[in-house]
Amino acid sequence: MAKKVVRNEPGKKVTRDNLGAGLRAVFSADKLEEAIELNQDELVNELMANFLMIPIEQIEGNINQPRKDFTEVELNELADSIKTHGIIQPITVRRLEPKKYQIISGERRFRASKLAELTEIPAYILKADDTLMLEMAILENIKRQDLNPMELANSYARLISEFHLTHEQLSERLGVNRPSITNFLRLINLQNATKAALRDGLITLGHGKVLAGIEFPSTELFLLQETIENGLSVKALETLRDSINAPKTKKSAGKSKDLPEEYQAVRKKIRATFGIGSVQLKVNAEGKGQVVIPFANTKALNELLDILDRLEENH
Repeated sequence: MAKKVVRNEPGKKVTRDNLGAGLRAVFSADKLEEAIELNQDELVNELMANFLMIPIEQIEGNINQPRKDFTEVELNELADSIKTHGIIQPITVRRLEPKKYQIISGERRFRASKLAELTEIPAYILKADDTLMLEMAILENIKRQDLNPMELANSYARLISEFHLTHEQLSERLGVNRPSITNFLRLINLQNATKAALRDGLITLGHGKVLAGIEFPSTELFLLQETIENGLSVKALETLRDSINAPKTKKSAGKSKDLPEEYQAVRKKIRATFGIGSVQLKVNAEGKGQVVIPFANTKALNELLDILDRLEENH
């Protein structure tokens, strides 16, 4: 069934009788407040099946909007389309106070409409608290695939933090399986450079999941750089990660047992810091020794120096 748009009939007064006859017989947004005073519950039910033309200056954006990145190009393209064809799909808003509405979903259409210099915009009006608003915004963007992995991870984290939900409860409310939610939430702990790469599409969600399992930040950043510079697939990234964490050969394993446990931990940390599979650490009974970090070629040496430079910058 086609949705019905409600427009004002000049001079038409809102009464209980004509309100009961349906919104088409009554008002535009200008007379909404009068109708709310008469019968708010019935009006809300009507508004869920119909939309009004609301003055654009009465609408504000949603601070809970999960999608933060809107490129100028895509907004201008949509604005041009709106100028030619109008808005095909109404936005959804909630009423905050008389003549003031907040977007639940449709932020991109709203921004493009302002660029197109529209004075009013079609909108469904719902009653929604802050929890429901964020859930609805996330659900719409999931459906439209508008969120990058970090935006989705941040949205999940915000729902859990602000509304005290468990992973299981969030899974039930959003209709998303719990392991998927848990995997997205692991992205929150990634280094900022990795988050930016995910946001900008330099790496995929699959890469992000692999990097989220790295213990040491320096190793994560090394693997990130290798992935971007060499165009590593997720499988190739996993292989490189596993080579760094590969168990020692029998020959080196014997030497490992000769090292005290605290020195083995030091060697493991050095290996993780420089993202390499073999580091020699020799210590004599007096506590003197040496660390040998091998490199295959000049490029590998430069990469080690780059890691040292980044470590200096972070201190």
